Amino acid sequence: MALEKTLLLEGINPLDFFGVNNIHLDIIQESFPKLRMVARDNIIKITGDPKDMLNFEEKFNIIVSKIEKFGFINESDLKRILDNSEASEYANTELNGETLVHGRGGIVIKARTPNQKKMVEAVSKNDMLIAIGPAGTGKTYTAVAMAVNALKNKKVRKIILTRPAVEAGENLGFLPGDLKDKLDPYLQPLYDALHDMIPAQKLASFIEDRTIEIAPLAFMRGRTLDYAFVILDEAQNATEGQLKMFLTRMGKSAKFVLTGDITQIDLPKNQPSGLIKAQHILKKIKEIQFIYLNESDVVRHHLVTKIINAYNNEQ
Repeated sequence: MALEKTLLLEGINPLDFFGVNNIHLDIIQESFPKLRMVARDNIIKITGDPKDMLNFEEKFNIIVSKIEKFGFINESDLKRILDNSEASEYANTELNGETLVHGRGGIVIKARTPNQKKMVEAVSKNDMLIAIGPAGTGKTYTAVAMAVNALKNKKVRKIILTRPAVEAGENLGFLPGDLKDKLDPYLQPLYDALHDMIPAQKLASFIEDRTIEIAPLAFMRGRTLDYAFVILDEAQNATEGQLKMFLTRMGKSAKFVLTGDITQIDLPKNQPSGLIKAQHILKKIKEIQFIYLNESDVVRHHLVTKIINAYNNEQ
């Protein structure tokens, strides 16, 4: 007796599954000639023998999982998944040792410099990492990639990204809009990194259900952050009190990464940076790893390295 079932494509772009002009769907249909398939928007209705439907649903989940992890699927991979002899291999695919994330469009995101690689190694061995270095050295980007990797591999349940709402010469009160409008520009670098690593539809879903939280540092007060990968970016702009508050939010099975540039502190002159003091207070705790990046880690335009060197030579 024929049965009918409806499957939803959630968290991925349906076009990635169906393919341009439904080329992927045609390939899938060829592998399941006895099933009747009707696709519309993000819905697939299948009708046929229960055994064929169960087999289809297993392949469907593997294909969706691959798109979620890598952001796309090509025709050759699709055909191998549909081949029973290859399906288990693709179901259990893990990121290789160097690759952190396969970003949008299949771009490979990995630690690119010796000190970025040290960051990755440090997080695998310690629950807290403090990465200090000048602009352009990939501190934030590497930290966000490690967080996305941990979430995709189910090592944590959520990602929390935070920054102090402090910038040079700016004042929140003078910016237009509501509180979110005022804060979003301060958090934009974190959004930019996430957009490189997670398909837009999936990212929107993660933010909506709070699997990924992006919030100013002040919003961390009073919380206990369990089973989370937590990143404090621009930590040099946290006061001593704010930094202590943040560090003591650490809960069970959490990873904390702090990134900052102690040469670009935007706090008022009478407010010392908590990050500078933390270097001295926390250096004797073995479970907290400090990594110092420098101009050799710059991954932006080659002029950034020269600019950093010029300022260093002036001091």
